[in-house]
Amino acid sequence: MDARDGPSESRDGPAEVAEPIPLLTPADGLPDVVRSGAALRDLAVSIAAGQGPIAVDAERASGFRYSARAYLIQLRREGAGSSLIDPIPIAGRFAPLAEALAGPEWVLHAASQDLPCLAELGLHPTRLFDTELAGRLAGLPRVGLGPMVEQLLGLRLEKGHGAADWSNRPLPEDWLVYAALDVEVLIELRDVLDDLLTRQGKRDWAAQEFEAVRTAPPPPPRTDPWRRTSGIHRVRRPRQLAAVRELWRARDELAEQRDIAPGRVLPDSAIVEASVTAPTSADDLSKLPVFRGRAQRRLASYWWSALNRAATLPNAELPPTTLTSDGPPPVSRWADRDPEAAARLAAARAAIAEIGKRYELPVENLLQPDLLRRVCWQPPPSVEDALRAGGARDWQVELTAEPLTQAVGVTRA
Repeated sequence: MDARDGPSESRDGPAEVAEPIPLLTPADGLPDVVRSGAALRDLAVSIAAGQGPIAVDAERASGFRYSARAYLIQLRREGAGSSLIDPIPIAGRFAPLAEALAGPEWVLHAASQDLPCLAELGLHPTRLFDTELAGRLAGLPRVGLGPMVEQLLGLRLEKGHGAADWSNRPLPEDWLVYAALDVEVLIELRDVLDDLLTRQGKRDWAAQEFEAVRTAPPPPPRTDPWRRTSGIHRVRRPRQLAAVRELWRARDELAEQRDIAPGRVLPDSAIVEASVTAPTSADDLSKLPVFRGRAQRRLASYWWSALNRAATLPNAELPPTTLTSDGPPPVSRWADRDPEAAARLAAARAAIAEIGKRYELPVENLLQPDLLRRVCWQPPPSVEDALRAGGARDWQVELTAEPLTQAVGVTRA
């Protein structure tokens, strides 16, 4: 991009620009939104004829819709320019684009957020560069797209629509401009970060991290996801917990049917309030905050049925107040339950913090905190084997296995 060479680079990385250049309009103009199978096939031909990496982004309607589907996809490749795709009217017809996207490196920011909704459309990368993850590994203080673009490229992205309801139709033009500009900067940002990581000796580390993101399986289903209801700490009795569970399940079923974010169907605070208050009828329920609103009054019998199910459950079917875990207890309890384990954890954390400082790496990217706790709570025969079994990458094992072995007091055979 012209006038975007950005600041001169020092040995420690690019310097910040005092007055970033506002990026207000796409360099090639705002592209038409692809909404038909024929236009998508033409776009696939254009993408396939382009050169170099492909910038990829997707917009969802988090907080508005139950699903995590993509409501807009943005692409950019040298020789093909930028493109915007509305996947809703052309779902099921993405095979030509999937073929065109196979092979070239994808460049995304915070790839793990967008890859699932792209996979729903049959779009899977064969190579990946994650600019957010690259920024973390490079030791940058702020890794949001806007701050990194300012620091490394000397440009200012006008933000403001990231949390919008992208399921709206038609999409406003200023939203589309915002979306197009996000991919316009990604390839240039990728090149600057790649150079920075190479000079820091971290390029291979980044490649391992990108591949781990690309090949990560879907997360396993949560055990009792209703226990994550905000404010559930107020609910202490098994019968009340059963009420939370039944209301949560009723809300989730209705939210999925309507494709509305659960919190917009019924807020967590209302679930907790009804569970603690334990109304004895639908009329009593309708007198509680939130439930007295017009929309909730129409659903009073629906919510009351959920509460009544909880109230009539046999005691043997009530949920336990706490869940058993295959992992260590909360760290706050270690000093009382196992002082030696607490001492191991303190030593291990200090070792990890020192490594992070030495290589300018966030400790959470150096090693997963849960894996560190497991190693310290019950030291394995081989720390290195335990790290690998826990999903640590080769570069992480190389940096941390020996210091952690010393910290937890494991004697090498």
